Amino acid sequence: MLTIDTSTQFGARLQRHLRNDAIAWLVTVDADGMPQPSPVWFLWDADESLLIYSEPSAKKVRNIRERSLVAIHFNGDANGGDIAILTGSASVDASAPRADAIAAYVGKYRDGLLGIGMTPEAFADAYTCAIRFMPERSRGH
Repeated sequence: MLTIDTSTQFGARLQRHLRNDAIAWLVTVDADGMPQPSPVWFLWDADESLLIYSEPSAKKVRNIRERSLVAIHFNGDANGGDIAILTGSASVDASAPRADAIAAYVGKYRDGLLGIGMTPEAFADAYTCAIRFMPERSRGH
């Protein structure tokens, strides 16, 4: 489990990304060893993991089932600063509730759902595969 030292500048920025960013980039690895970045919505859950929802047929789900080591990174600034990268393992979390049952997730992505013409219920019907990312290390500047 990753401990974030929010007394440092980097730790405070990482915590801000985890709490406030709408998009993160999940990087899985395919069967040929090629990194596969995918933009994802996420929820920083109980200060220990990221919860991501996906369509079950997505390649990222297959990649995670076959190779659990992944990375997550956040968008930096226009000058190459504010870089935050997490590495760790991901797995399909069959015990996670539906996305529409998590008030914090629905609240965070209410505008995004409207933007793609979906209700929370429709999103949860389509994005039925919960992915749990457990960060182990962080780096950035």
